[in-house]
Amino acid sequence: MNVVKEKWPEIIEHLRVEHELANISFNTWIKPLKIYDVLDDTIYILVESNASVEYIEKKYLLPLKVCIAEMLDEEYEIIFISEDDERINSIEKSRQTNVHSKKVKTAAEKAGLLPKYTFETFVVGKNNEFAYSSSLATAESPGKVYNPLFIYGGVGLGKTHLMHSIANFILENNQNAKVLYVTSETFTNEVIESLRTGRISESEPGMTKFRDKYRSADVLLIDDIQFIIGKIATQEEFFHTFNHLHSLGKQIIISSDKPPKEFEALEARLKSRFEMGLLADISSPDYETRMAILQKKIELDHLDRYKIPKDVIEYIAINIKSNIRELEGSLNKLIALYKLNNNKGDIDIELASEALKDYISPEDKREVTPELIIDIISEHYNVSISDLKSTKRNAEISYPRQVAMYLIRNMTDTPLKKIGALLGGKDHSTIKHGVDKISQDLKKDELLTNTISIIQKKINPS
Repeated sequence: MNVVKEKWPEIIEHLRVEHELANISFNTWIKPLKIYDVLDDTIYILVESNASVEYIEKKYLLPLKVCIAEMLDEEYEIIFISEDDERINSIEKSRQTNVHSKKVKTAAEKAGLLPKYTFETFVVGKNNEFAYSSSLATAESPGKVYNPLFIYGGVGLGKTHLMHSIANFILENNQNAKVLYVTSETFTNEVIESLRTGRISESEPGMTKFRDKYRSADVLLIDDIQFIIGKIATQEEFFHTFNHLHSLGKQIIISSDKPPKEFEALEARLKSRFEMGLLADISSPDYETRMAILQKKIELDHLDRYKIPKDVIEYIAINIKSNIRELEGSLNKLIALYKLNNNKGDIDIELASEALKDYISPEDKREVTPELIIDIISEHYNVSISDLKSTKRNAEISYPRQVAMYLIRNMTDTPLKKIGALLGGKDHSTIKHGVDKISQDLKKDELLTNTISIIQKKINPS
């Protein structure tokens, strides 16, 4: 079920409460509305024949858009239609043409891919044009031109975007291809779990399913390979997986923060295999590319409605030089600050300066702060910062929140009370419990130990 349809009762209830709708208004105009369809980023809402589409659109379009964005953390366009609306035929045609893309999306989800990362959404500049063209060539002829393809560069420069683009392109053109994208953390954790299962069960070796999964892939993509360094069992499994796939002509794509020759602790046999294909580097984007990236994000995320002045975009592009993640993050923070002001005033250089204060001077050594740790946790676990600071207690949110508590406590001098304040006003006893829980779990959970180690390296790479 589409998430909009699933959450629709909650959305309209949120609308009723937030906008203090009278019962008669709510029951007359809002409650009878039905979701006709959701295609891409557009919601088609069916209005009963005895109601006025024009009136509902004029009075409730904007409030509904805001409520949906708040509830789902995603922007949608809304189109109201009646039962005899001539647009229904075109909607049905669009639905049919989306069948193929939905199948591809399903295959992409199974492969662990993000559909938004495609070659079309990747901004090409002097810093990445070789990596881009190499990736596109690999996607067009997997296993035949560059194998392995080794993409390297600093944090947040677009390596992951290119890897997903390759995989999405291959699936778009061949739904039957067995494409598998994983991070090195996932690969390592599966090795650990498979070895543990193997020790417990003599009848079914734990590595069997692991090897079947990875060695049956047509295309294997492993992100951030640098995190397997020093993990002997993981390196051993990857070495044999690599050999097996490469001997069959299967495509292997790897990303890292540096070229193989700079991995002092990596086994020589793995280094030689990484270097037997094509090495493609990505460097920091120049000013023109940074401007293009910001403009692309404004277009893709529908931020043009905020009418961000050109001088503000230029200010961001001039001051944020280190990586794309910080570039896009500064734009997100600018919009967030504007929303906090209830969309009052102008988006100007002064507001941009406030948004960029934590990003400017990227050449300086990055200070480990609680805010940085929260940002990294949010990205690593794919949980929003607002959820980390919320009172939600489901495991998908509460456990990353406790990891954040543990790392802030152990990587900074922040007292428990301040940590609680940073995480949405939690009591110091709650913070202590979270820190103690992760400390205890680390003593018995090897998977968590690996995850914490990777997060710490992301926070402080040096």
